[in-house]
Amino acid sequence: MVDRNQICKACDGAGLLMDDEEWKYTCSVCGGSGMMTLGKNTEPNGQMDVDEMNRILE
Repeated sequence: MVDRNQICKACDGAGLLMDDEEWKYTCSVCGGSGMMTLGKNTEPNGQMDVDEMNRILE
């Protein structure tokens, strides 16, 4: 059974986030895994590229 405390709160374990225009992209908090581990750094590895609408480009 999955421990509810380890599921990413940002994407609710899905690994994907959706913006207001329903574009889906990889969760930047958990890196797309849907799971968080204690002591894991939640900051992005580097600068993220965005388009004119401020959407993250992968």
